[in-house]
Amino acid sequence: MNAAVPAEDIAARRDRALETIARAAGRAGRRAADVALMAVTKTQSADTVRNAVRAGIVLFGENRVQEGTAKIEALGGEFPAISWRLIGPLQTNKAKSALQWFSALETLDRERLATRLEGILAEAWPSRTLPVLLEVNVGGEASKSGVPPEDAPRLLEAALACPHLEVRGLMAVPPYDEDPERSRPYFRRLAVLRDRLAADSGRPLPELSMGMSHDFAVAVEEGSTEVRIGTALFGPRTAP
Repeated sequence: MNAAVPAEDIAARRDRALETIARAAGRAGRRAADVALMAVTKTQSADTVRNAVRAGIVLFGENRVQEGTAKIEALGGEFPAISWRLIGPLQTNKAKSALQWFSALETLDRERLATRLEGILAEAWPSRTLPVLLEVNVGGEASKSGVPPEDAPRLLEAALACPHLEVRGLMAVPPYDEDPERSRPYFRRLAVLRDRLAADSGRPLPELSMGMSHDFAVAVEEGSTEVRIGTALFGPRTAP
Protein backbone atom coordinates (compact mmCIF):
# COMPACT_ATOMS: atom_id res chain seq x y z
CA MET A 1 0.00 0.00 0.00
CA ASN A 2 1.06 3.57 -0.59
CA ALA A 3 1.95 5.83 2.34
CA ALA A 4 -0.98 7.78 3.79
CA VAL A 5 -1.80 10.98 1.93
CA PRO A 6 -2.61 13.90 4.27
CA ALA A 7 -6.21 15.09 4.41
CA GLU A 8 -5.22 18.67 3.58
CA ASP A 9 -3.50 17.53 0.37
CA ILE A 10 -6.54 15.50 -0.65
CA ALA A 11 -8.86 18.41 0.14
CA ALA A 12 -6.85 20.79 -2.03
CA ARG A 13 -6.79 18.34 -4.92
CA ARG A 14 -10.50 17.62 -4.50
CA ASP A 15 -11.25 21.33 -4.75
CA ARG A 16 -9.20 21.59 -7.95
CA ALA A 17 -10.97 18.57 -9.42
CA LEU A 18 -14.38 20.02 -8.56
CA GLU A 19 -13.39 23.32 -10.18
CA THR A 20 -12.35 21.43 -13.33
CA ILE A 21 -15.66 19.58 -13.32
CA ALA A 22 -17.58 22.84 -12.91
CA ARG A 23 -15.77 24.52 -15.80
CA ALA A 24 -16.25 21.50 -18.07
CA ALA A 25 -19.92 21.22 -17.15
CA GLY A 26 -20.38 24.92 -17.86
CA ARG A 27 -18.86 24.54 -21.32
CA ALA A 28 -21.35 21.77 -22.04
CA GLY A 29 -24.34 23.63 -20.62
CA ARG A 30 -24.62 21.16 -17.75
CA ARG A 31 -24.83 21.46 -13.98
CA ALA A 32 -21.71 20.53 -12.06
CA ALA A 33 -23.97 19.06 -9.38
CA ASP A 34 -24.99 16.36 -11.87
CA VAL A 35 -21.44 14.94 -11.95
CA ALA A 36 -20.28 12.73 -9.07
CA LEU A 37 -16.62 12.54 -8.08
CA MET A 38 -15.52 9.03 -7.20
CA ALA A 39 -12.21 8.51 -5.42
CA VAL A 40 -10.41 5.46 -6.81
CA THR A 41 -8.49 3.97 -3.89
CA LYS A 42 -6.64 1.08 -5.52
CA THR A 43 -3.36 0.53 -3.58
CA GLN A 44 -4.26 3.34 -1.17
CA SER A 45 -4.23 2.60 2.55
CA ALA A 46 -7.18 2.72 4.91
CA ASP A 47 -5.56 5.79 6.48
CA THR A 48 -5.63 7.56 3.12
CA VAL A 49 -9.30 6.66 2.68
CA ARG A 50 -9.99 7.98 6.18
CA ASN A 51 -8.29 11.24 5.24
CA ALA A 52 -10.28 11.39 2.02
CA VAL A 53 -13.52 11.14 3.98
CA ARG A 54 -12.31 13.93 6.23
CA ALA A 55 -11.60 15.92 3.06
CA GLY A 56 -15.26 15.62 2.07
CA ILE A 57 -15.28 12.61 -0.26
CA VAL A 58 -18.19 10.19 0.14
CA LEU A 59 -17.98 7.94 -2.95
CA PHE A 60 -15.18 5.40 -3.36
CA GLY A 61 -14.29 2.87 -6.02
CA GLU A 62 -12.18 -0.26 -5.61
CA ASN A 63 -10.82 -2.48 -8.38
CA ARG A 64 -10.41 -5.69 -6.40
CA VAL A 65 -12.87 -7.38 -4.09
CA GLN A 66 -10.31 -8.54 -1.54
CA GLU A 67 -8.48 -5.22 -1.27
CA GLY A 68 -11.72 -3.29 -1.04
CA THR A 69 -13.16 -5.62 1.57
CA ALA A 70 -10.24 -5.01 3.91
CA LYS A 71 -10.76 -1.24 3.75
CA ILE A 72 -14.50 -1.44 4.13
CA GLU A 73 -14.10 -3.71 7.16
CA ALA A 74 -11.60 -1.29 8.67
CA LEU A 75 -13.63 1.87 8.06
CA GLY A 76 -17.28 0.83 7.78
CA GLY A 77 -18.07 1.28 11.45
CA GLU A 78 -16.31 4.63 11.57
CA PHE A 79 -17.92 6.00 8.40
CA PRO A 80 -21.20 4.14 7.77
CA ALA A 81 -22.53 6.76 5.33
CA ILE A 82 -19.84 6.51 2.67
CA SER A 83 -20.52 4.49 -0.48
CA TRP A 84 -18.30 1.84 -2.03
CA ARG A 85 -18.61 0.68 -5.64
CA LEU A 86 -16.74 -2.14 -7.34
CA ILE A 87 -15.13 -0.79 -10.50
CA GLY A 88 -12.86 -3.68 -11.47
CA PRO A 89 -13.62 -6.95 -13.26
CA LEU A 90 -15.63 -9.39 -11.16
CA GLN A 91 -15.11 -13.15 -11.34
CA THR A 92 -18.28 -15.15 -10.83
CA ASN A 93 -16.72 -17.07 -7.93
CA LYS A 94 -16.26 -13.77 -6.06
CA ALA A 95 -19.76 -12.49 -6.74
CA LYS A 96 -21.17 -13.29 -3.30
CA SER A 97 -18.26 -11.61 -1.54
CA ALA A 98 -18.70 -8.54 -3.72
CA LEU A 99 -22.37 -8.38 -2.86
CA GLN A 100 -21.57 -8.53 0.84
CA TRP A 101 -19.37 -5.45 0.74
CA PHE A 102 -20.16 -3.20 -2.22
CA SER A 103 -23.30 -1.15 -2.81
CA ALA A 104 -23.06 -1.17 -6.61
CA LEU A 105 -21.22 -2.88 -9.46
CA GLU A 106 -19.94 -0.82 -12.38
CA THR A 107 -18.49 -3.68 -14.39
CA LEU A 108 -21.30 -5.99 -15.44
CA ASP A 109 -19.82 -7.33 -18.67
CA ARG A 110 -21.43 -10.71 -19.40
CA GLU A 111 -24.73 -12.51 -19.12
CA ARG A 112 -23.32 -15.28 -16.96
CA LEU A 113 -22.33 -12.75 -14.30
CA ALA A 114 -25.80 -11.19 -14.38
CA THR A 115 -27.36 -14.61 -13.86
CA ARG A 116 -24.98 -15.38 -11.01
CA LEU A 117 -25.68 -12.10 -9.23
CA GLU A 118 -29.41 -12.57 -9.65
CA GLY A 119 -29.27 -16.07 -8.19
CA ILE A 120 -27.31 -14.99 -5.12
CA LEU A 121 -29.51 -11.97 -4.48
CA ALA A 122 -32.72 -13.95 -4.86
CA GLU A 123 -31.51 -16.50 -2.34
CA ALA A 124 -29.53 -14.46 0.18
CA TRP A 125 -30.98 -10.93 -0.10
CA PRO A 126 -34.42 -11.28 -1.72
CA SER A 127 -35.48 -7.73 -0.80
CA ARG A 128 -32.33 -6.10 -2.19
CA THR A 129 -31.83 -4.55 -5.61
CA LEU A 130 -28.25 -4.06 -6.82
CA PRO A 131 -27.47 -1.00 -8.98
CA VAL A 132 -25.25 -2.01 -11.89
CA LEU A 133 -23.59 -0.39 -14.88
CA LEU A 134 -22.88 -2.29 -18.07
CA GLU A 135 -19.18 -2.11 -18.90
CA VAL A 136 -18.56 -1.51 -22.60
CA ASN A 137 -15.20 -2.08 -24.27
CA VAL A 138 -15.44 0.97 -26.51
CA GLY A 139 -11.91 0.60 -27.85
CA GLY A 140 -12.05 -3.10 -28.65
CA GLU A 141 -8.93 -3.72 -26.56
CA ALA A 142 -8.13 -7.36 -25.86
CA SER A 143 -6.49 -6.40 -22.56
CA LYS A 144 -9.67 -4.87 -21.16
CA SER A 145 -12.93 -6.34 -19.99
CA GLY A 146 -16.29 -5.10 -21.17
CA VAL A 147 -18.90 -6.15 -23.66
CA PRO A 148 -18.37 -5.11 -27.31
CA PRO A 149 -20.70 -2.23 -28.21
CA GLU A 150 -22.60 -4.38 -30.68
CA ASP A 151 -23.38 -6.92 -27.94
CA ALA A 152 -24.55 -4.35 -25.40
CA PRO A 153 -28.25 -4.66 -26.36
CA ARG A 154 -28.22 -8.38 -25.60
CA LEU A 155 -26.47 -7.86 -22.27
CA LEU A 156 -28.94 -5.13 -21.36
CA GLU A 157 -31.84 -7.43 -22.17
CA ALA A 158 -30.35 -10.16 -19.96
CA ALA A 159 -29.75 -7.76 -17.08
CA LEU A 160 -33.23 -6.25 -17.32
CA ALA A 161 -34.64 -9.77 -17.03
CA CYS A 162 -33.06 -10.04 -13.56
CA PRO A 163 -35.48 -8.49 -11.05
CA HIS A 164 -32.77 -7.98 -8.43
CA LEU A 165 -30.54 -5.94 -10.76
CA GLU A 166 -31.16 -2.26 -11.46
CA VAL A 167 -29.36 -1.21 -14.63
CA ARG A 168 -28.41 2.42 -14.13
CA GLY A 169 -26.33 3.05 -17.24
CA LEU A 170 -22.98 2.38 -18.87
CA MET A 171 -19.30 2.49 -17.93
CA ALA A 172 -16.18 2.51 -20.10
CA VAL A 173 -12.42 2.99 -19.99
CA PRO A 174 -11.20 4.13 -23.42
CA PRO A 175 -7.71 3.39 -24.73
CA TYR A 176 -5.16 5.43 -22.80
CA ASP A 177 -3.68 8.46 -24.51
CA GLU A 178 -1.80 11.34 -22.90
CA ASP A 179 -3.86 13.70 -25.05
CA PRO A 180 -7.34 13.75 -23.45
CA GLU A 181 -8.88 14.88 -26.73
CA ARG A 182 -8.13 11.42 -28.11
CA SER A 183 -10.60 10.04 -25.57
CA ARG A 184 -13.44 12.27 -26.78
CA PRO A 185 -14.67 10.02 -29.64
CA TYR A 186 -14.91 7.06 -27.24
CA PHE A 187 -16.84 9.06 -24.66
CA ARG A 188 -19.17 10.33 -27.35
CA ARG A 189 -19.66 6.80 -28.65
CA LEU A 190 -20.64 5.57 -25.18
CA ALA A 191 -23.12 8.42 -24.72
CA VAL A 192 -24.72 7.70 -28.10
CA LEU A 193 -24.93 4.00 -27.26
CA ARG A 194 -26.55 4.78 -23.91
CA ASP A 195 -29.15 6.99 -25.57
CA ARG A 196 -29.96 4.32 -28.14
CA LEU A 197 -30.24 1.57 -25.54
CA ALA A 198 -32.49 3.72 -23.38
CA ALA A 199 -34.73 4.54 -26.32
CA ASP A 200 -34.94 0.96 -27.58
CA SER A 201 -35.58 -0.55 -24.14
CA GLY A 202 -37.84 2.16 -22.82
CA ARG A 203 -35.79 2.21 -19.62
CA PRO A 204 -34.03 5.28 -18.25
CA LEU A 205 -30.26 4.77 -18.12
CA PRO A 206 -29.18 7.96 -16.35
CA GLU A 207 -25.59 7.11 -15.45
CA LEU A 208 -22.48 7.37 -17.62
CA SER A 209 -19.35 6.50 -15.66
CA MET A 210 -16.44 7.69 -17.77
CA GLY A 211 -13.38 9.84 -17.32
CA MET A 212 -10.29 9.40 -15.16
CA SER A 213 -7.58 11.67 -13.80
CA HIS A 214 -6.09 12.63 -17.17
CA ASP A 215 -9.27 13.04 -19.22
CA PHE A 216 -12.21 13.66 -16.91
CA ALA A 217 -12.82 17.22 -18.12
CA VAL A 218 -13.43 15.93 -21.65
CA ALA A 219 -15.64 13.18 -20.26
CA VAL A 220 -17.79 15.72 -18.44
CA GLU A 221 -18.14 17.73 -21.64
CA GLU A 222 -19.40 14.55 -23.33
CA GLY A 223 -21.99 13.73 -20.68
CA SER A 224 -20.27 11.83 -17.87
CA THR A 225 -22.27 11.65 -14.65
CA GLU A 226 -19.43 10.11 -12.64
CA VAL A 227 -15.69 10.59 -12.97
CA ARG A 228 -13.31 8.06 -11.40
CA ILE A 229 -10.25 9.86 -10.05
CA GLY A 230 -7.23 8.39 -8.32
CA THR A 231 -3.93 10.04 -9.25
CA ALA A 232 -5.41 13.55 -9.34
CA LEU A 233 -6.50 13.10 -5.71
CA PHE A 234 -3.77 10.98 -4.18
CA GLY A 235 -0.74 11.48 -6.40
CA PRO A 236 1.03 8.80 -8.46
CA ARG A 237 0.76 5.24 -7.18
CA THR A 238 3.99 3.68 -5.99
CA ALA A 239 2.60 0.26 -5.10
CA PRO A 240 1.78 -2.35 -7.78
